[in-house]
Amino acid sequence: MQLNRERQGELYILGSVTLWGLFPVITVLSYNTLSPLISLSCSSIFAALVFAAIITKKKKWNEVGNRAALKNVLATSVLNGIIYYLLIFFGLQFTTPGNASIVALTEIFFSFLFFHVFQKEHIPVYHILGALFMIVGALIVLAPNLKSFHPGDMLILLASSIAPFGNFFAQKARKQVTSETIMLVRSTLSGAVILFLALLFHTQISTMAIQNSLFFLLINGLLLLGLSKILWLDGIHRISVMKANSLGSISPVLTLFFAWLILKQIPTLYQLLAIFPILVGVILLSKQKNQLLEEAKK
Repeated sequence: MQLNRERQGELYILGSVTLWGLFPVITVLSYNTLSPLISLSCSSIFAALVFAAIITKKKKWNEVGNRAALKNVLATSVLNGIIYYLLIFFGLQFTTPGNASIVALTEIFFSFLFFHVFQKEHIPVYHILGALFMIVGALIVLAPNLKSFHPGDMLILLASSIAPFGNFFAQKARKQVTSETIMLVRSTLSGAVILFLALLFHTQISTMAIQNSLFFLLINGLLLLGLSKILWLDGIHRISVMKANSLGSISPVLTLFFAWLILKQIPTLYQLLAIFPILVGVILLSKQKNQLLEEAKK
C-alpha cells in the first residue's frame, strides 16, 4: 500500500528524531578528546562530504548554482546551521543540560506562533492536543533537573525562537532544490564558519585527538548531521513544522534509552512515567482528519 504524503512526512520526521536522539550520547563520547567547537566543525565537514557524494551520484550539481533558491538556502544555513548551534553551544556553557532541554521545548511554541498565527497555517485541534501531551511528557522527564534559571537559558530561548525562521526558509528552499543540496551548502558553510571561530578563540586542535574521536565524528557527520537532516527536510516538506517539532518532542525519551544502552545510565521513575503522555502525543499527532471522521462514525 502506497503511503500518502502526510504519512510519509511523519515517518521521515520520526526517523530523523530517532537518529537525533543519539546525538547527545555520541557527542558526549566525542568530547572525551575534542572541544565542542572542533567536534561540531569536523562533523559538519564530514556531513558535507557525504552530501557532495550524493549530489555527484544524482548529477544535481546544477542545483548548487540555482540563484532562485540561493537566498532561501543561505538563510536556513545561517539561521539553523550556524546561529542556532552557536547559541546552543554557548548557552550550555552557562546553564545545565536539564534547563537547556526544557527551554528548548519552547521551539514548539515559537513554531506555533510563526506558522499558525503569523503564517495562517492550519493546525487541527487534535494536533495541538498531541503537542501538549508531548510537552507534558518531556517536562516530566526533565523536571527533576530543573533547579534554577541561568543566564544561558536566555541564549537557549533565543536559539529556539530563531529555529522556526530557519525551518520556514528550509521549506521554501526544499520546493526549489533537493534536501542534499540544502544540506551541502549548510554543512559546508557551518563547518567553515565554526572552524574559523575555533581558530579565532585559539581552540586547541590536535590531529591525534581527531583520530581518537574519528569513529564518533563519522557517526555524527554521516548519520546525525547527515541522514537525519535529510529526513527532517523531506519531512517538513510534507507536513507542518509545528507537527514535526511536536513529534520531535519524543527525542528526550529516545536519548534516555540510548544513554542507558550505550552509557549505562539507568532511567529514573520520572523518566519512565513520561513515556505514556509522549506516546499519546505521537498517536494524536499521527492522526489524520479522515481517520478521525471514520472513527467518529463507528
